[in-house]
Amino acid sequence: MRTDAVGPADLAATVVAVPPLPLDDRFGIRVEEARKIVARLEAGGIRTILWGGNAQLQHWPVSRYDELLAMAEATAGTDTLVVPSLGPDFGKLQDQAAILARHRFPTAMALPAPAHTTPEGVARALAEAAGRAGRPLVAYIRQRGYLDPDGLARLVAEGAVLAVKYGVAMPERGRDAHLDALVAAIGAERILSGSGELLAVPHLLEHGLAGFTSGCVCLAPRLSSLVLEALRRGDRAALDRLLPPIRELEALRERYGLVRVLHDAVRLAGIAETGPILPMLSNCEPELLPVISAAARRLVEAEVGLGELDRVA
Repeated sequence: MRTDAVGPADLAATVVAVPPLPLDDRFGIRVEEARKIVARLEAGGIRTILWGGNAQLQHWPVSRYDELLAMAEATAGTDTLVVPSLGPDFGKLQDQAAILARHRFPTAMALPAPAHTTPEGVARALAEAAGRAGRPLVAYIRQRGYLDPDGLARLVAEGAVLAVKYGVAMPERGRDAHLDALVAAIGAERILSGSGELLAVPHLLEHGLAGFTSGCVCLAPRLSSLVLEALRRGDRAALDRLLPPIRELEALRERYGLVRVLHDAVRLAGIAETGPILPMLSNCEPELLPVISAAARRLVEAEVGLGELDRVA
């Protein structure tokens, strides 16, 4: 695991993978299964691992946070940047930041609080947590107005925030004016699109964001990497070829649950035994498993097909 100081360019050097957390029947971490996921990602060229929402870390107990951080450290290669998450509420931010200070992660992501916040209050909470952790944080914005541009710019200038994960859906018409304001305040190079390959298309092509986070990358790391390359060169024809197998699984995630479908898809694709999902979610219903399995395996087959093309070339 990388332990040196990093900047926004390091964070966005590859697709940012957001894996599920493999658990046993007593909700213990299956470290070897987590290592299988990370090894697959690293073999596919991924060098940034974010343990966050797909791992349900908003529900992870503070009493076991050291255990979670130890897993994140143990499963990564020496040149992989690992970003654990903390929060989302102020109490967890404070307690977990103190634990994080004992570890060597260059940064961590503050999970977004879903309600009852003000931009000024969020900014103060992030500044307090960054100070206690002794390192800058990645701010995760899931709704417009969570952080205002001026407040975010102050956090960046003060060294409390390194970058932003922006997971707000594009408006039905026109540009995202709030995202434009954030870009003007801190620069597009500090902002990652935060909801997978499909939302990354308008975020990178229209707003120039630095990169994107992904869950599907856990199944097809090289395919997702090619999507990032196509976005960076503005190659829409390549995107039309690359995105269909990702779109199929993402449609199931949107319909039946982003986190739990990915959790089960990684298992059904034969990548790692992810086991039960952390409450307050539940694993997918048995009748959904065949269709999720089919989509997951087609995505893995698309990844394998990339290797076949390489051999032909």
